Amino acid sequence: MMVFHPQNLETLNSKMLKEKMKEQSWKILFAECGRGVSMFRTKKTRSLVVRGIPETLRGELWMLFSGAVNDMATNPGYYAEVVEQSLGTCNLATEEIERDLRRSLPEHPAFQSDTGISALRRVLTAYAYRNPKIGYCQYMTLLAVRCALVDQAVFEELIRDHLPQLTEHMTDMTFFSSVSLSWFLTLFISVLPIESAVNVVDCFFYDGIKAILQLGLAILDYNLDKLLTCKDDAEAVTALNRFFDNVTNKDSPLPSNVQQGSNVSDEKSSHTRVDITDLIRESNEKYGSIRYEDIHSMRCRNRLYVIQTLEETTKQNVLRVVSQDVKLSLHELDELYVIFKKELFLSCYWCLGCPVLKHHDPSLPYLEQYQIDCQQFRALYHLLSPWAHSANRDSLALWTFRLLDENSDCLINFKEFSSAIDIMYNGSFTEKLKLLFKLHIPPAYTEVKSKDTSKGDELSKEELLYFSQLHVSKPENEKEAESAKHSPEKGISMDHQGAISRQTSLSVNFGPTSAFKEKHFQFIQFSKTLYNLFHEDPEEESLYQAIAVVTSLLLRMEEVGRKLHSPTSSAKGFSGTVCASGGPSEEKTGSQWSFAFEQILASLLNEPALVRFFEKPIDVKAKLENAKISQLRSRTKM
Repeated sequence: MMVFHPQNLETLNSKMLKEKMKEQSWKILFAECGRGVSMFRTKKTRSLVVRGIPETLRGELWMLFSGAVNDMATNPGYYAEVVEQSLGTCNLATEEIERDLRRSLPEHPAFQSDTGISALRRVLTAYAYRNPKIGYCQYMTLLAVRCALVDQAVFEELIRDHLPQLTEHMTDMTFFSSVSLSWFLTLFISVLPIESAVNVVDCFFYDGIKAILQLGLAILDYNLDKLLTCKDDAEAVTALNRFFDNVTNKDSPLPSNVQQGSNVSDEKSSHTRVDITDLIRESNEKYGSIRYEDIHSMRCRNRLYVIQTLEETTKQNVLRVVSQDVKLSLHELDELYVIFKKELFLSCYWCLGCPVLKHHDPSLPYLEQYQIDCQQFRALYHLLSPWAHSANRDSLALWTFRLLDENSDCLINFKEFSSAIDIMYNGSFTEKLKLLFKLHIPPAYTEVKSKDTSKGDELSKEELLYFSQLHVSKPENEKEAESAKHSPEKGISMDHQGAISRQTSLSVNFGPTSAFKEKHFQFIQFSKTLYNLFHEDPEEESLYQAIAVVTSLLLRMEEVGRKLHSPTSSAKGFSGTVCASGGPSEEKTGSQWSFAFEQILASLLNEPALVRFFEKPIDVKAKLENAKISQLRSRTKM
């Protein structure tokens, strides 16, 4: 530390002499009680900490009191290794660090030279490198904010107990929350002059959060009369800010140009100066009876409340964003969010190999904090989808998941999830058909076959996760694929929330190669899906006849189109027809066929039974209620 506080005979003024006397007092203590990890903590130790640790010993004692010295001893060379590994890294975190380096305590001598700036850069970069999920921010982590909010709640309890007259005057306790957040996040560094703030940090490393709580109570008590006369929050905040501006450290060895509190001239300020040492001593004398056990108990009691408050805030922000793009009401979205989140929690709770909550990162934006994988999506699909009665419901769930997973990370968020559910519940005939259409072309579609034939179309967890990660390439002719995205003659893009906006040409290929056979199967599977959806419907017979008519019509249209475009091949003919099972017969022609979405839509619109089926209203409220009841029951029936 002395690198930043050079001394010579001329600078040995009264303050420096006091600093030397402090150093001597600590040396005497070391002789009596030991030094380092073997040092006893006595009343004399606390008294010396309250007076302020000398600059020459501050680094050593902060390491000792915080326990960092033990971590360094058990991990020798670890920090140097991380620093070396982080050298040369360039990412968003390092850019933000560089931007903030010169703004971090610019008034302190340590950060007015390249030596101090480089040291700070190494610490922050190494931390961001070691903790990539956290990275870097000015107050470092969301976890720190959560801890500060818990301590705020504890602080409010202590105010009620020790300063009841203040709580009676301030009917709204949120005032104390807004004022004290920075106290707990920065240990008063953001509100006190730097020469006074370091004394607070001395006490924090020695006594922990108890020191901050005691000091906060002492500050409110010192300004009690002024706060009781304040008519609103703004006036109270002004009174506290004036108080902080007048907190000084008369024994500080820092140069006068650094001492912020000393920069306010006595003529300009009519407020009484308060020495930080006296303030800390008073906080110990008045509120030293607060026990660590009581603080721990209050922390535990308030932790759940703080977490619930943060989770509620997250939910409200997510619903506000999602509600702009769906037809579901806010109440229905709220219910859907609860079911979505509960499935994530239940799947982790009932899984023995999953000790922690997967796919949850509170440091991410609100929409990305909770995400589900394909297995969890399948469970929700079975509970919520009006098409879950279909025999191939596992395949539909898989294809829907693949369609929504646009970034191919095998996870989807609530916005993506609700976009699909909203189409199934509230979509028009065209929107629902678009969704089904998209499920049967790449990248959503992939041929699915269970290894266990006795289970029919049901997929095991391992098979489901495997197929969800399977990459399906784009069509061979990239130009045709791109034109199919934009040309109304070749295809159509689904603009509902942007969740389903990919190439839409459904290919039916009759040819000798396996690739042609795979594409040919898309149309067969599309027909089978429609047949499965109609099963046990009151108009089942009419629906089967309608889809058979539509399928036959489409194949005849393609046969005519092929003959018109390839006159020389008309002699070969084409015998593709749709049988009752939904599978057309084949004849090898070597030609590639595709049905545009408009062709299928126009054909289906001519069948009233099909239109009635897809436009049938769904009781969303009843569906959500049944899903909530069945969700836990499906887990406990084992």
